[in-house]
Amino acid sequence: MPKDLDRPRSGDVATFLRQTRAIQAVTQRQARLIFALDATASREPTWAQARALHSELFSAAAEATSLVVQLCYYRGIGQFQSSHWLTEPGALLDQMSGVTCEAGITQISAVLEHALAAGSASQPIRALIFVGDACEEAPEPLLSLAGQCGIKKLPLFLFQEGNDVTTRAVFQRMAQVSGGATVPFDASSADRLRHLLGAVARFARGGLKALRHSGTAGDRLLLEQLEKGP
Repeated sequence: MPKDLDRPRSGDVATFLRQTRAIQAVTQRQARLIFALDATASREPTWAQARALHSELFSAAAEATSLVVQLCYYRGIGQFQSSHWLTEPGALLDQMSGVTCEAGITQISAVLEHALAAGSASQPIRALIFVGDACEEAPEPLLSLAGQCGIKKLPLFLFQEGNDVTTRAVFQRMAQVSGGATVPFDASSADRLRHLLGAVARFARGGLKALRHSGTAGDRLLLEQLEKGP
């Protein structure tokens, strides 16, 4: 009687199951963070700077817990894109290098809706970083979505470029109801921004405890913002 070559042996099945459980355990330990960008025309002058700061997100990853980042951006008329989950700075840079700015209105609501749908109980999104200079949407729906992020323990870290007062007010309220923080995005303070991005990455990995145990200026500044509360 011929052997059934398609039938897996019990040892093979056991090995496969062990490997699968090991992969799942590593995946669940990964800290997931969304890095979202406004890629409308007004952002073009500082787009290169945003690309240059990306590696700071990964430098703060711990030895035992890796940081996984997804790039999202909007531009033009209704264009919203999100990458695969990325674990290497080079992969994120490659994704960002292919993006150009196009005129259009803001789509911050699309960013928040995507973030809310992207997480799960076993693989939650630990934080969302957003870099933008304007808010051209009604504030009420944005605040509602930000509140849902707060319920899911998904804090919003909103880096505002420019000094638009209306945008600042909306960003501040969104950060408050989500449990996050707002930070000025100033081309003259690149070092400060790098430190803050690293602080957000450490927060995504280890929460407030990680910030309190760190002595860096960026961590202290972010901790101060977070502990202000609404």
